[in-house]
Amino acid sequence: MDAHAVTLDHVSTGIPSQKLGMWVFLASEVMFFTGLIAAYVVLRMSHPGWPGPEGHLSKSLGGLNTFILLCSSATMVLAFAQAQRPTAKPGAGWGYLGWTILLGVAFLGIKAYEYSTKLSHGIAPGTNVFWSCYYTLTGFHALHVLGGVVANTWLFLRALQGRIHPASAYKLELAGLYWHFVDIVWLFLFPLLYLL
Repeated sequence: MDAHAVTLDHVSTGIPSQKLGMWVFLASEVMFFTGLIAAYVVLRMSHPGWPGPEGHLSKSLGGLNTFILLCSSATMVLAFAQAQRPTAKPGAGWGYLGWTILLGVAFLGIKAYEYSTKLSHGIAPGTNVFWSCYYTLTGFHALHVLGGVVANTWLFLRALQGRIHPASAYKLELAGLYWHFVDIVWLFLFPLLYLL
C-alpha cells in the first residue's frame, strides 16, 4: 500500500442528511434576507425624516398578519407532534396542517389587499425609496410564504392519502423548519416597516 494513500471513512454528523440540507438552505436564506434588511436599515438611517407621512402603513393589518403567522407556527408544531407519535395512524396531523395552509393563505390575502390598496392610490414600487424597499422586502417574504403554502399543501395531500406516518414525519419537521424561518423573518419586517 502506498504510504501517501488516504482512506476516507464514513463520517456521520449525527444529523440526518435531509435536516442538514434544510439547515444549509435556511442559512443561505438568512444571508439573503440579512442583506435586504441591512440595506433597508442603512437607507433608513441615512434619511432621518424618512419615510414621512407617505410611508404610513396599517399597523392593524400588519399586526393581524403577525398574529396569523404566529398561529400558523403553532399549528405546524401540532401537526408534526401528532404525526411523529409512535401510535399515530397514517395521515395523523393533517387537520393541523390544513389550518397552517389556511392561515398562510390568509396572510397572503391580507398582503394582496394591502398591495392593491397602495397601488390603487398610485403608490407603486418605484414611487420613492421607502416604497421600493417595502415592496421588495414584503414581496420576497410573500413569495417565501407562498412556497411554504405549496410545500405544506403537497404534504397535506400526502397525509390525506395516508402516506405520512411516524417514519416519514421528518418531512413535516423539514417543512416546519422552513415555515418557522418565514415567520421569524416577518417578526423582523413588521417592526421595521410598520412600527418605526
